[in-house]
Amino acid sequence: MDKQLLIFDFDGTLIDSVPDLADATNAMLTTLGKTPYPLDSIRNWVGNGSRMLVERALVGKIEVLEGELAKEAVDHAEQVFFDAYSKMGGSKTVAYPNVDSGLKKLQAAGYKLALVTNKPIRFVPKILQSFGWQDLFIEVLGGDSLPTKKPDPAPLLHVCKALNINPEQAVMIGDSRNDILAGQNANINTLGLSYGYNYGQDIRELNPTEAFDDFASLVDYLLKS
Repeated sequence: MDKQLLIFDFDGTLIDSVPDLADATNAMLTTLGKTPYPLDSIRNWVGNGSRMLVERALVGKIEVLEGELAKEAVDHAEQVFFDAYSKMGGSKTVAYPNVDSGLKKLQAAGYKLALVTNKPIRFVPKILQSFGWQDLFIEVLGGDSLPTKKPDPAPLLHVCKALNINPEQAVMIGDSRNDILAGQNANINTLGLSYGYNYGQDIRELNPTEAFDDFASLVDYLLKS
């Protein structure tokens, strides 16, 4: 592979943030007088950005129907969620095994690293800082950094353009259908990770270029490419 740029997803790919997201979601539901949900239910709702997480929590399922929720109600709930999440210390958010060392190996091997997440950008710098990763990524986009987010290809193409790298020389790495579809929509090779948040679907069903069950295997593959 003649690749220069590795574009990573964040939640479910590099970090397991579900425990903190679940606490914030349940704090929101409690504030709104609704019943909280177990962590395993909330895990299946993560990956499409905060607003979709809030909507799914309000209706208690993955699929939210058109017109099922009033915009004003979601706006209010999302603000309650943001307030709760911002108060979380992030103490329950952890890096997946071999991610820290793997990212540093890839950077040392000459790859440029970028981060494209659907998480609101306001929460990203603090988490990067907590892991000491603030200098690893030369471009960082959140779900609200542009008008559209993954699975739209725009964030990936924006990063390629900003770094003056041809999309053919980039790789999208993620754990969910949003990541694989964004890469495919941008005509960028995709590497899938099976351990993250993909709504119960096997990442291999989305036909990524390659798929791996752990981060160390992905790093080995890239270093041998």
